[in-house]
Amino acid sequence: MTGFGEGWLSDGLDEPGADFGFWAPGVDYIAGWREARESADRLNRALLGVGFELSAVRAVASTNEDGQGVVRLAGWPVAVERLALLLETRADGDGGAV
Repeated sequence: MTGFGEGWLSDGLDEPGADFGFWAPGVDYIAGWREARESADRLNRALLGVGFELSAVRAVASTNEDGQGVVRLAGWPVAVERLALLLETRADGDGGAV
């Protein structure tokens, strides 16, 4: 892909400390997690709707160190490849979503 620059896949999701269980006093992690959970649930329902098993690929709610909701995709490589193929077949000729 072109035009996205380096790091276009991370979009700030790989911030230092995000996966180390660091909790800062006064940060509302619950609100961010709830927002992420709603989005993850919606994506998981869509994955189920197109035939994926959540044991193979699923959306997982989390937060970053600032309490912002984060949704991560977790799955076996073969299932993620299948999802990528599904998304690629739905993309229009310009590489954007239909």
